[in-house]
Amino acid sequence: MRPSGRATDELRTIVLDTDINKHAEGSCLIKMGETQVFCLATVEERVPPWMRNTGKGWVTAEYGMLPRSTGTRMNREATRGKQSGRTLEIQHLIGRSLRAVTNLSAMGEMQITVDCDVIQADGGTRTAGITGAYIALYLAFKHLVDLGLLESIPLTDEVAAISCGLFEGTAILDLDYAEDSSAQADANFVLTGKQGIVEIQGTAEETPFSPEQFDKLMSLARKGVDELIVMQRQILGVKN
Repeated sequence: MRPSGRATDELRTIVLDTDINKHAEGSCLIKMGETQVFCLATVEERVPPWMRNTGKGWVTAEYGMLPRSTGTRMNREATRGKQSGRTLEIQHLIGRSLRAVTNLSAMGEMQITVDCDVIQADGGTRTAGITGAYIALYLAFKHLVDLGLLESIPLTDEVAAISCGLFEGTAILDLDYAEDSSAQADANFVLTGKQGIVEIQGTAEETPFSPEQFDKLMSLARKGVDELIVMQRQILGVKN
């Protein structure tokens, strides 16, 4: 049995709350078990210098963990004077995932930044960030449509993410920290509603895993992401 006691293909309890910040154009608090991430989308009437006069927009993300989001307090990265390699990797992943399902040409020259701040970490913060960031981005685009600044929401697909791993040789879905820290292999899957693959990150912690084991992880990930996308659609009031 896995440490959490869940079935091998069972997600943690998922809670999605929207409009949790009165300033942000789009906002979502995502809870995946004990992991909680604030996702706030900000619209700015500018683009990076290298995109000026292209007629295209830009979507990017930032990621951070609050000092007491883990068992012991961490110093803020601003205090240390620079972001860690892990932080940069995760925020680049979130940004890439959102851009993969955004028609940048339909945005006009504006930028949307989604800030993903982990308020409590228990495994899967990057995957929760991607799933919640999509909701915040959608709501920001909807806000622009409601204001008449866009004709339609320039999203081509949904995107969500989930972790899978091998625990005692068995493929399991949605690892919490206890499971992730003792898994023989773990992987993060970023997938779309139309069955597309945005990114897969996988690592064997001990011995290499086989193609057959990877296929089991992929199958679990597809099931988990499909369930998450249904939840995204429900909270956003979007019909399939």
